[in-house]
Amino acid sequence: MLSSTFLRHLLPVTLLGLLATSAVAAEATKTLTGCAAKRYEIQQQIEQAKAAGNSAQQAGLETALSQVKNNCTDEQLEKSREQKVLEAQHEVKRRESDLQKAMAKGDPQKIDSRKNKLAEARKELDDAKKELER
Repeated sequence: MLSSTFLRHLLPVTLLGLLATSAVAAEATKTLTGCAAKRYEIQQQIEQAKAAGNSAQQAGLETALSQVKNNCTDEQLEKSREQKVLEAQHEVKRRESDLQKAMAKGDPQKIDSRKNKLAEARKELDDAKKELER
């Protein structure tokens, strides 16, 4: 049986190893694009699931990796990401219109609500644009 002292020291070392792996993965992901980046990210998640002993998550990720390997093309991925940007742009315009209507009515609660929804839509647009660049 392992001593409690050994186990207390093992946890920080394991966490440091995972953090270092995550930092390396993040740096490598910056240089990869499209389907290659997607495969790499899933492979890193598989390694983390293995390290954590989470076999159910590992199995799900391996299925996802297989699907990406079999079905992902950079062209298809780019079109999908472009579509998400277009949808997000449309949502921002809709939310801007909703805010203008609320401002015309002068209801402070509706104005605040519409501002919050517009901020969420803009964040989603920013996220979609970042995905498109990957």
